[in-house]
Amino acid sequence: MIIASDLDRTIIYSKRAMAELEEQPEGQLKLVEIKDGEQVAYMTKAAFFALESISQKSLFIPVTTRTTDQFNRLSIFKNEIEFKYAITTNGAVILEHGKPMEEWTEYVKNRLQMESALEEELLSMFQSEAIHFDGLKKQVGKLFFYYILNSLPSTVEMKLIHELVRKVGWRISLQGRKLYIIPQAISKGSALEYLCQKEGTKAIAGAGDSILDWDFLQNCQYRFVPNHGELAKATDTSDLIFTKSRGVSAGEEILQQVLELLPLKV
Repeated sequence: MIIASDLDRTIIYSKRAMAELEEQPEGQLKLVEIKDGEQVAYMTKAAFFALESISQKSLFIPVTTRTTDQFNRLSIFKNEIEFKYAITTNGAVILEHGKPMEEWTEYVKNRLQMESALEEELLSMFQSEAIHFDGLKKQVGKLFFYYILNSLPSTVEMKLIHELVRKVGWRISLQGRKLYIIPQAISKGSALEYLCQKEGTKAIAGAGDSILDWDFLQNCQYRFVPNHGELAKATDTSDLIFTKSRGVSAGEEILQQVLELLPLKV
């Protein structure tokens, strides 16, 4: 059986995310990421032990918008939590035993050419509509981009941006102060569905916090969402299981609930 989970703001939390959520975790924290010599992301120790048990009792698949390089910074997946597959770059890349699956990469490339406008065309549309993003633009290869915002767009501006990008095969997701702008062809859901078919099994449970996670949660029988997430504010989703806690404690709550779904023995 497959268990799939988003990482950031779902089961692991950066210092910035914990500060934004104004959360004081009750349990002890475990460091999971170091960047440029700085300790940057954590989960609770109880959450780690639950995840360790989950990975032993099921086929656990990390699902993340992080690039492969960013995913590889996570120490827990280097030598502590075993995994056969990982979905990175929001579904553009599937890792099998740590290496990109070439047939999937080619499939995504072909879909991008057929279904989505070029990034240059999208940026030109923004300029024509006088849409300006107050923040730093970050590029993820030639696949998609995001802004680290200094100030958030208004509800009216977000609606306009959403309508514009949807017309040309793109979509948006606001996660904290990061505004992701991603082609529809790059999908966590498509990647998870591919792996379910490859393995000949279903996804029993999934967890995620953002609209981008809804893609793959639809393939899961049980769908867990932290109550602080973007999905918690959505109105067009159903059958979601929301946490009582928020922040890094919500990650622990999710993993404990997933663990209860699994058999006691492997």
